[in-house]
Amino acid sequence: MEENNPWKTLESEVKYDNNWIRLTEHQVINPSGGKGIYGTVHFKNRAIGILPLDENYNTWLVGQYRYAIKAYSWEIPEGGGPFHEATLDSARRELLEETGLSAKNWKEIQRMHLSNSVSDELSIIYIATDLIEGISMPEETEQLIVKKLPFDEAFQMVQDGKITDSMSVAAILKTKLMILSGEL
Repeated sequence: MEENNPWKTLESEVKYDNNWIRLTEHQVINPSGGKGIYGTVHFKNRAIGILPLDENYNTWLVGQYRYAIKAYSWEIPEGGGPFHEATLDSARRELLEETGLSAKNWKEIQRMHLSNSVSDELSIIYIATDLIEGISMPEETEQLIVKKLPFDEAFQMVQDGKITDSMSVAAILKTKLMILSGEL
């Protein structure tokens, strides 16, 4: 019973569509039998996040102003991965673009839906190790500050509410568990 869909879609209409998202309004019958509307946001890329970690347990955060929340945000390197591209290729590209880092070793540590009540956006998070430093090449729409810091300081930023981006919080907490359990 728990896996059955209790919703019935009567009609759907695309209300907004651009290169990144599509917003659809659905006329529905909800689980209690009443008529209603439900809006969904379809993302046209996967969300890719990377937690770079060197041999001394330092990591890199990227700072930028986020228009949607009207605030500055410290985050792990992250970006969009086109569906036609392998997720690891997207991760390699984003890490290099935002930090100038490349990595010899990659491990996928988490898959999650970022806001599954309204969106189908899937996030895939990696840890990158055996790092090689280079020159960052941010996209023209990005004005980034890159900061290298001890991983425990990034963990404390999550604990103190200074990092609020969901992929970053998940990556840092998962990595802390992996360090404590001896997996890293």
